[in-house]
Amino acid sequence: MRFADGPGVHCDVHVEAAALRVWELVTDIRLPARLSPELQRVAWLDGADRPLMGARFEGYNHHEQLGEWRTVSHVVELDEQRVLAWVVTDADGRFGEPTLDPARSMASWRFEVETEGGGIRLRQSVLVGPARSGVTLALDRWPDREEEIIAFRLKELRAGMEATLRGIKTLAEEGS
Repeated sequence: MRFADGPGVHCDVHVEAAALRVWELVTDIRLPARLSPELQRVAWLDGADRPLMGARFEGYNHHEQLGEWRTVSHVVELDEQRVLAWVVTDADGRFGEPTLDPARSMASWRFEVETEGGGIRLRQSVLVGPARSGVTLALDRWPDREEEIIAFRLKELRAGMEATLRGIKTLAEEGS
């Protein structure tokens, strides 16, 4: 896979819980920071306190090879109890030109909640790019290793999503 192809990955899990309970956990933007190896903390911006179309939140990340950085995310899709999607921007210019423009996102993230049998199928997905990120920094340094770099990053993202989904599943099923 190449960066220009818009690399992405998704993971899903079956959760034996009510859709509303799963949705409450999915829309708690602070929860992934407790579950993810990279995301450290999250806070709503502009007086928001829950997902609304156009709402923004900042995230603080840490990666062993990249250090720490802040992002600003924008909710770009919200279908109550079904879909929550946001794009991540490089507000501080950590990886390139600073931007808050959702069209110039470093990544697009999405949760989907679907009824399945007696429970819920919860899916999390990410598309990397199109804007600069840690991936593009690595590609600048080692352009001949593009496929390896992309595969490595997708593997990291998959591991983080699997941890997040396992955590949501556990919390939802314990609370049911």
